[in-house]
Amino acid sequence: MTDISTASTAGSGVWRALARGPRRFLLSSWPWRAFGYLLAGGVFGVGWFFLALGLLSAGLLLFPVGVGVLALLCIPVTAVGLATLERTRLRWIDPRAVPLPDEEEPAPPPGGRRGTRWVRRLWRRAKSPGTWLEFGFALLNAVLAAVDLGVVFVAGFAVLSQPLAMVLVLGGEQVMYGSDIVLTRPAQVLPWLLLTPVFAVLGAYLLASVAGARAALTRAVLVRPRREEELDARLVEVTASRARMADAFEGERRRIERDLHDGAQQRLTGLIMTLGLAKLDADPALVSRAQDEARAVLDELRDLVRGIHPSVLTDRGLGAAIESLAERSTVPVDVDVTGLADRRPPEAAEAAAYFAVAEAFTNIAKHSGAGRAGVRACYEPTPSGDHDLLVVEIRDDGRGGADPAGGSGLTGLADRLAAQDGRLRLSSPAGGPTVVRLELPC
Repeated sequence: MTDISTASTAGSGVWRALARGPRRFLLSSWPWRAFGYLLAGGVFGVGWFFLALGLLSAGLLLFPVGVGVLALLCIPVTAVGLATLERTRLRWIDPRAVPLPDEEEPAPPPGGRRGTRWVRRLWRRAKSPGTWLEFGFALLNAVLAAVDLGVVFVAGFAVLSQPLAMVLVLGGEQVMYGSDIVLTRPAQVLPWLLLTPVFAVLGAYLLASVAGARAALTRAVLVRPRREEELDARLVEVTASRARMADAFEGERRRIERDLHDGAQQRLTGLIMTLGLAKLDADPALVSRAQDEARAVLDELRDLVRGIHPSVLTDRGLGAAIESLAERSTVPVDVDVTGLADRRPPEAAEAAAYFAVAEAFTNIAKHSGAGRAGVRACYEPTPSGDHDLLVVEIRDDGRGGADPAGGSGLTGLADRLAAQDGRLRLSSPAGGPTVVRLELPC
């Protein structure tokens, strides 16, 4: 189930490329980028390992004369450079931003000789917790570098071995695969050569999958977003959400004004004129017509008021209001609101949930092609246990494939809930079923 507020930024580039389908993925640059990412990662990882091994050997040999201490201190510090390189290389396979670490190297205190200041700076850098985290990653990366190179070798061998075998056989050489398979004629190599495109596709998917996993590991360990950037991102989202809500409120105001002007106001004008004629002529037919007009105006005003804030929600609560929505829905709806029997949620959360359910029912009727729907409402405790969540789940058996960016009203639903610190989660695979989950803190 996807959280709509964060779905637009989730996942690295290579994972999204894989999800677009085989044709678009294989014709893109992502297989080559994955190949380069793993090959360079393997070379850098093995290179750092031998560098660290050389510094360790020098440190142990020169430790009695004191110089070895500096060599040993340089080992974790070199991991800082490797971590910086890995953060930079992430853009090859994951185009998302890579913020710099929060921790910055403090400036050395003034005074002292240049060599002494350099040693003190090296010592401060070596004892930093962030340095040791990056050193641990460098050790893990050295082990995984062998995996990277192994995957690159397997993918390259699968693609190149058959054409190379054909060249060798045509040149009069023989090709041996182990001790049991010996190829001496082109006819023996041809079936394997025809399978080269299949091996290339499998190799491309292998490279992309491993590269995506390695990039995810690097981001999880080395990329620590700054709190300021997290707050900035949240502020941008809140600002955009408020702008969309302001536009929605203005549109709703114009709709109410239009409905009153074109509907109830015109009907009331006609009612006044009809009553005036009835007063002059004392015609029972005109009086009956005036009564019909009055009933129509009353029904229209009731519908209008229900769109602003329904009386059933105020008088009887969210459960009864959801049942009323289900009764008016053009798609049959199974309702389970027994979880709301014990208490009522806060007024603002109750109103937000009601209008979100109403919009969800409208989406089902317009876009889903469903034959039946269901709604369930209850309270669920949060993991911390400090408060409850009002949870409403709406599901339908329609065609699925709901997209928040497709103009189906889901973004507006998410904004309405976000105004109450709630969130909207969506699960809508192609072919259905579609499940919309509303969560509001109580």
